[in-house]
Amino acid sequence: MKKILPVVVSASLVCASAMASADTQVEQLKQQLDLLKQDYEKRIKALEEGLLAAQQATKTNEKKLIAVEEQAEEAELASDDTISVAKNAFNPEISLILDGRYANYQNNTDDYQLTGYSLGGESGLFSEGLSLGESELTLSANIDQLFYGRITLAFADEDGATEVGIEEAFAQTPALYDGLTLKMGRFFSDIGYLNNQHAHAWDFADAPLVYRALFGSQLGGDGLQLSYIAPTDLFMQVGTELFSGHQFPASGNHSGIGSWTAFAKLGDDINAQNSWQVGLSHWQANVDGRESSAIDDTKTTLFSGDSHINALDLVYKWTPSASTKSLKLQFEYFARDEDGDIALDDFTSPDVSTYKGWQKGWYAQGIYQLNSQWRTGLRYDHLSSHSNGSNSLVLIDAGLESNGYTPERYSAMLEWLPSEFSRIRLQYNNDQSSKDTDNQLFLQYTFSLGTHGAHSY
Repeated sequence: MKKILPVVVSASLVCASAMASADTQVEQLKQQLDLLKQDYEKRIKALEEGLLAAQQATKTNEKKLIAVEEQAEEAELASDDTISVAKNAFNPEISLILDGRYANYQNNTDDYQLTGYSLGGESGLFSEGLSLGESELTLSANIDQLFYGRITLAFADEDGATEVGIEEAFAQTPALYDGLTLKMGRFFSDIGYLNNQHAHAWDFADAPLVYRALFGSQLGGDGLQLSYIAPTDLFMQVGTELFSGHQFPASGNHSGIGSWTAFAKLGDDINAQNSWQVGLSHWQANVDGRESSAIDDTKTTLFSGDSHINALDLVYKWTPSASTKSLKLQFEYFARDEDGDIALDDFTSPDVSTYKGWQKGWYAQGIYQLNSQWRTGLRYDHLSSHSNGSNSLVLIDAGLESNGYTPERYSAMLEWLPSEFSRIRLQYNNDQSSKDTDNQLFLQYTFSLGTHGAHSY
């Protein structure tokens, strides 16, 4: 019994010690759990604070982005205004064409005549030797949403003196309604194919003989033009022009319409490389005292009566894809008939005759572009005329008797094009306008400065 009691006491002490140790461990575990809970709560709070800060930063960035976009829009508007101001600052657009040449003739230029024709306007030859050609200064701009305006001043060398004239000055509507266009002012007529093109855009240094004979190089005037382009796959344009009739080959003071034209043009693409255009034109005027040359250069030929001109033009173009080569074939035919009276110097003088005249002319030319810098071309001109009247001596002195002779001319040219803004041209003419053949040589330069629109078809 005495031995059992110490063992029991010892076991009780061990159990008590074990229970105390367990309580201590539990307490320690509780403390650790509390610490973990506090740390977890701190981490959650930190995450919540970080999320809140991120949300606030996002809102701030959104506000900044909106502010930047607003500033960009304002800057764009300001830029548009600046561009508009800049455009107005350079309004109108300016184009300058510098043209000059060297001309050499075998015959005396003062004796130049076209057999069977009385020449007028600017139908004479270029000045011999070095001279300023017909340089042009053009100013153009959109006037407003309805009108476009352009003026071209021409500078030409005439007998050693420089003359300045208004070549064109007109306002034009971009489109009145579905392809309907109105032009008003001074402009080149759309008769034929070449006539409405400025001289620097021609493929040869001089005008075809038929243009020189009938129009004094080009037909233009003061008036109105109404044209219409049909909304079809086939190019179709029709138009009419009303002129004051003061300019050659019309003449006289008219209170209303002095001359008028009508024209129609058709064109289309054969395929991606080939295209064509054909045109029909008519011009007529009631001429009053038109002045032109006479065989005797001390006298002037006067004509009064009715004058009519009909014209046909054909153009074909070949332009291979992805190539600098091209070919253009061009043909124009004109026929004029006139009925009236011819006088030398004065209709009250005895040198007066009735006059009925028929004059026809055409030319054909081909232009081949070898590459981006070289072009070459050939041209042939042919004229014929017939006239009768009550006084054959007056018709002879007026230069209207052809005696069966038909003027013709052969031309060849070679061009060097360093760029689209410069051109050097060498041209030779074998001119048989009269019975004394004239061999003519031209060396021409043409430079383009400033804005310059595309040329017509």
